[in-house]
Amino acid sequence: MHRSASRLTRVLACAAVPVILTVAGCSSDSGKASGSDGGKKSGSSSSAKPKAKPSATLEKAAYAALPEPCKAVQSGTIDTLVPEAKDKNGTGAKSNDLASRASCSWNGLDEDGLKGSQYRWLSISLFRYDSHASLGSANKRAEEQYNKQVEVAKTAEGAQNLKAEPSGGIGDQGTSVVYSVKKDVDFFNTTIVARTQNVVVTLDYNGAAYEGAGAPDQAKLLQDAITAAKETVASVDAANKQQAEQPQAPQSPQPQQ
Repeated sequence: MHRSASRLTRVLACAAVPVILTVAGCSSDSGKASGSDGGKKSGSSSSAKPKAKPSATLEKAAYAALPEPCKAVQSGTIDTLVPEAKDKNGTGAKSNDLASRASCSWNGLDEDGLKGSQYRWLSISLFRYDSHASLGSANKRAEEQYNKQVEVAKTAEGAQNLKAEPSGGIGDQGTSVVYSVKKDVDFFNTTIVARTQNVVVTLDYNGAAYEGAGAPDQAKLLQDAITAAKETVASVDAANKQQAEQPQAPQSPQPQQ
């Protein structure tokens, strides 16, 4: 009996070994399969996620600077448009960002004795725009400003006999707006709005006659204004070429560590 019991114990012990190994093996295989399947599922779900679209790169602004506004028009042109100007050098408006906004104006009264007097006033404003991720490209922003300035000119207070028409040959876009305004005398006004790349130019030119002088010729006022506008647009291009040609300041050597 004792031998039979001992033998039976040994047989059960040996029989149990493969069972444990089998369970262990299944458990290990199950873990691998689960891990493998999980990896595949995880990879599948990861690849299924929509990829973010790359943001469009905005074009670089064509012009990075503005000319000095009081030098944007040639001195000879100022003599023609504003005879007897109080200050031929012009009066520049204050700006906290001259690279983006600048303006200058001239005015003068040309007295001719008994023939009366002629008054002239000229003003030039320049706006430059950069590309901005949330606002759009530099040229698009300039075009929006151009359209806005044209509408402002068309809705001038007290304007009479207003006429607006495209004005070619002045930058990429150009519009002329002419009208008269009745004050103590008749003022004849001309506004030229032009866009060259990312810069908008607004030029205002008006004239009036006093003490019996003949009224200003509106056609001549318009042609003179167009001449000044073309010079201003050309000065924008010249100022940026000049800036590009300026030698870069050498960088100071970095101290050795």
